[in-house]
Amino acid sequence: MEVSTEFIALEQLPGGDGSALELEGPRVTTSLRYRREPLARPEEQLRVLNALEIEAGPSKTGDFDRDLAVSGWGRLAPAQLDVFQINVGKLCNMTCRHCHVDSGPDRTEENMDRETVDACLRAIDLSGAHTVDLTGGAPELNPHFRYLVEECVRRGKHVIDRCNLTILMTRRFADLPEWMAERGVEVVCSLPHYRQSGTDAQRGEGAYERSIAAIRKLNAAGYGRGDADRILTLVTNPVGAFLAASQQSLEREWKEALARNHGIAFDRLIALNNMPMSRYLEWLAGKGLVEEYMHRIVQAFNPAAIPGLMCRNTLSVSWDGYLYDCDFNQQLDMRLDLPGGLRPHVRDFDLEAWRRHAVRTARHCYGCTAGAGSSCGGQMV
Repeated sequence: MEVSTEFIALEQLPGGDGSALELEGPRVTTSLRYRREPLARPEEQLRVLNALEIEAGPSKTGDFDRDLAVSGWGRLAPAQLDVFQINVGKLCNMTCRHCHVDSGPDRTEENMDRETVDACLRAIDLSGAHTVDLTGGAPELNPHFRYLVEECVRRGKHVIDRCNLTILMTRRFADLPEWMAERGVEVVCSLPHYRQSGTDAQRGEGAYERSIAAIRKLNAAGYGRGDADRILTLVTNPVGAFLAASQQSLEREWKEALARNHGIAFDRLIALNNMPMSRYLEWLAGKGLVEEYMHRIVQAFNPAAIPGLMCRNTLSVSWDGYLYDCDFNQQLDMRLDLPGGLRPHVRDFDLEAWRRHAVRTARHCYGCTAGAGSSCGGQMV
């Protein structure tokens, strides 16, 4: 895979509290929005996917809703709301080639404000969700990140921080491993591969070394040692146009390799399929692999993955407070379709309306139902 290996070195951006924010990290590309690429627009991404003629899947049409119906599913409805996921912003210290959010250091405007954070907290109280899942961008870069974590912990919620690891190696966030450990935050960290070449190919030269150093810091804070209050989860996704391999076998392989080569440990591994959208879709298009990859995930449609789809037990909230079925729908601007014309915004959250709504789907959804399934919580089959 051909990537640029420029670095963001000491780039200064607003920190949200009047101070300068130091962003250090590998940069393998720039955001689609920064480059004003057509694929920066959700409607263009959907157009590219919908234009493909795919005679695969149960219905041989490449139509996700038809394949649901052929598999015995009609309207895809919510189950129980367990996870309240908040994308607190698109600001990130990295610009990874596979990013479905199109996040990066230039995304300074899309950052959740305190008023919306408080609206999320009120909705969490009404939701009954037991887990609050914080994502981004790099969620730690939101100026209200620590406040939000503290408030969720005070409410007795299990908090997940979806961390890119390299952010922990910057001076401003050097204390985060210990801070999160004290509050029982689960750290879910993206690491494309346990080998340097696989990780740097997606994230830029030097990303692997910083990631390993960050895991050492997390281990020193008690993470990755089997403590239920200090869970360290690693997330891997294929480097290339392939489906994720078996999560169980990968976890054994990763634990052995990272312990042997670096003396580091983690608790569990999540294996995710890459979603055909945003910068990963751009990479597929540049390699002429869009149709091949879409055919692969449509052909691998697995009805057994449907009950565990994250859109059935998760509410996704964007940085500006709008509601979605999942983080992927969020990035494609497919807002929650609520009954009665209710506004899909966190300030107006209504649990009963959420229970009655139908999940919105499109062709990108095949990424979650391919093979063993792929969700924010990992494989489902």
